[in-house]
Amino acid sequence: MPVEHPDFGERFPCRCTLKEMSAGRRERLERYSNLGPLIRLTFENFKPGGLDADPVQEARYRQCYEEARSYADNPAGWLVITGPSGCGKTHLAAAIANHCIGRGMPVFWSIVPDLLDHLRAAFSPTSEVTYDELFERVRNAPLLVLDDLGTHSSTPWAAEKLFQILNHRFNARLPTIVTTISIKDLDARLQTRLCSPGLSKELNLKAEAHPLFTIIGALNRETLATMTFESFDTRGMNADEEQRASLRMALEAARAFAESPADWLVITGTSGCGKTHLAAAVVNHQLNCKRPVFYASVPELLDRLRASFGPEARENELILERIRECPLLILDDLRMETATPWAREKVYQILNYRYNARGATLITATDPAIESLDMRLRSRLMDPRISNVVPIGAPDYRYQERSMPRSPSNRRRREG
Repeated sequence: MPVEHPDFGERFPCRCTLKEMSAGRRERLERYSNLGPLIRLTFENFKPGGLDADPVQEARYRQCYEEARSYADNPAGWLVITGPSGCGKTHLAAAIANHCIGRGMPVFWSIVPDLLDHLRAAFSPTSEVTYDELFERVRNAPLLVLDDLGTHSSTPWAAEKLFQILNHRFNARLPTIVTTISIKDLDARLQTRLCSPGLSKELNLKAEAHPLFTIIGALNRETLATMTFESFDTRGMNADEEQRASLRMALEAARAFAESPADWLVITGTSGCGKTHLAAAVVNHQLNCKRPVFYASVPELLDRLRASFGPEARENELILERIRECPLLILDDLRMETATPWAREKVYQILNYRYNARGATLITATDPAIESLDMRLRSRLMDPRISNVVPIGAPDYRYQERSMPRSPSNRRRREG
């Protein structure tokens, strides 16, 4: 440097030395990270969309990939990567870790079952690292990656250690990445941390595929197929103009809901006025559009739930899980006058879950059945912020048909 330059006489490493120093620092960071052979997993060799993904799945992978890259450039908050085994969770988490190491950021990686084994072994006098050292390294790592959370042995000790680690990082808002198959299968205390608004973000690499159609009830597929919007009679039976208007309004509301299911549609009216027909028409529209739908007649669903403490307990829990999570749920003939307290509570849990998640739901019920519900359920069904309540004022088709005289004009009307 010239004499007048402020750096004159100062020593600086040359480019060759800087390169050696950078390589040495990366090597130290890689050793600290505990990544081992996962150093090879990068964004460059990650396959967005997987090997056999459909266009929808490929779009999901691409979005998760872009969000993971964005997080790697500026790790802040928590990133929870979910999906079934083999979908790429570990690869994406390792790619973030390796990217951060390349930028000079210390990262600590651990598979959760291995971490718990190491913590137990650290109590041994022959351990190379003390328990306190290892525990503090994990708790305060600048970026912590916990892989396969939920695959560990669920002992009280293990649950407590994991909670202590994650709770400390939660309170300190330290950057953390967690991979797990499903958040909802974890301990409730962990769920609240992993789902914290404003801190945690979930990347679901591959959502579980929902069955196209599930039915619990007396309707068979052949009968269901005949109950369409086109076959719904808005003239009613001996209905006046106001009652016919309510049928037309219900038909329009059901059509709109079927086209774009969102929030809740509640159709009320007397037995036999056409509520089930409209519910079935919504089912048929979804099936024609190849969209998943779950239809359940509530009395028959409750019969299933009454056996919950028997051998079918596990099956019923799976049914309840699918009902809570399905994209569109149709509950036909909601009435619980004869339901057990346990079944009532389960129905409340289902509807409360979907109420909070704003899951698309269609419910049919008679007016007396609505009035007989406990206040917790009734308040959710009638909440105008989420629920569109459409009353049908027309009388029972079947009752009117039985009571009408067999005149030629009436016979022609029935046939029409």
